[in-house]
Formats: sequence, C-alpha cells, structure tokens
Amino acid sequence: MSLTRIHNLSISLDGFATGEPQSADAPFGHAGQRLHEWMFGTRFWDAGGTAGVDNAFAERHSHGIGAEIMGANKFGPPGWVDDPDWKGWWGPNPPFHTPTFVLTHRPLPSMEMEGGTTFHFLDAAPAVALETAREAADGQDVRIGGGPTVVRDFLAAGLVDHMHLVQAPIVLGHGVRLWDGLEALEDRYDIEAVSSPSGVTHLTFTRMAS
Repeated sequence: MSLTRIHNLSISLDGFATGEPQSADAPFGHAGQRLHEWMFGTRFWDAGGTAGVDNAFAERHSHGIGAEIMGANKFGPPGWVDDPDWKGWWGPNPPFHTPTFVLTHRPLPSMEMEGGTTFHFLDAAPAVALETAREAADGQDVRIGGGPTVVRDFLAAGLVDHMHLVQAPIVLGHGVRLWDGLEALEDRYDIEAVSSPSGVTHLTFTRMAS
C-alpha cells in the first residue's frame, strides 16, 4: 500500500499555517513569505543555496510521489473558480509533475499542464479523494499538499502516514490554524524534532504500527 505523506508544511509558533486574508496579491495573507524563509536559502529551492539540514528535509518532498491532493485555497485565491483563465499560481509548468487533485465544491473540467501535471477537480471526502489519488499514483505515494484545512481533515480522518512540519520562530496571531480539533494526535505518531541553525524546528510524525 502506498503511503500518504505531508512535507514542508510550515507553521508559526502559535500554530497557524497561513495568514489572512488571502488574495491574488497575498497568497498567505498577512503572513507573507515569513513562514517559508527557511526554504528559500536551500539548494532544494535555489541551486545556489545551502545543503544543510533544512535542505535535507526539504528534498524529501519530491521522492516517490505519484499524485498530490490539495485544497481549493492552495490552488487559487477566493473567487478563482469564477475566473476561466485561472490555472493555478505556478504558470504553465507547475512543480508537481503528477496527477494533482484539487478538492472543491465546484468541480471543473481537468486541466492538462506542461511537465506532467494534470489538475483534476473533486468534490469528495478525504477517504474517497485518497482512493482516487492512489489509483492515479500507480503504486507510488500520495502527497497531501495543503493548505492547513485539508491537512487537518486528512489527519482527523486518520489517513496520514508521515508528516513533516516546520515550526518557524514567528507569531502570527491569526490565520488558519492546523491543530484545532486534533487533540491527542501525538498518541498515534512517533514524533522527532530536529533544530536547524536557521531557527526553525523540523517535526516529523510517523504513524505508529497498529
């Protein structure tokens, strides 16, 4: 059975994975890019970046992934579904290179992009979406790409095998929190923490054997 994985999901010290309000000019709201500054200095992001601990964690994002699932708010800003020209934030060649399933209450026809990415739009519960993505992944793993609401839904449904979080040393005060409703999540996972010289802490959650 393929695994369900989450990688490089950055959260603030107070548990927010994005700020607000989201818009076309501010994909992460008032958080800007502060949650992700740790990644911008890595070789994973920029060929001239560092190859330290942040890079080692960041690179795991791409290995063995056959499909991705994301939420509507990761695919675009509020109202994108009414814009016939909107094809995501990433231009004609998105970085996924796999079938990518966007969860939305208003499904659209599939969008075939350059580089092997095809966006499919589903109105489905997490378990059904995961089954669909697993079929498309052809034996490889499925990545849950975010945002925090989708990640929280998959965690609450008990569908996540591996999660990599990056706790950034900032306080956002408001936004979309990851942890709400996930009390005692730690009882289901082995958790490891690794501190980085960049100031972030990498947290890995690996589902315990049943």
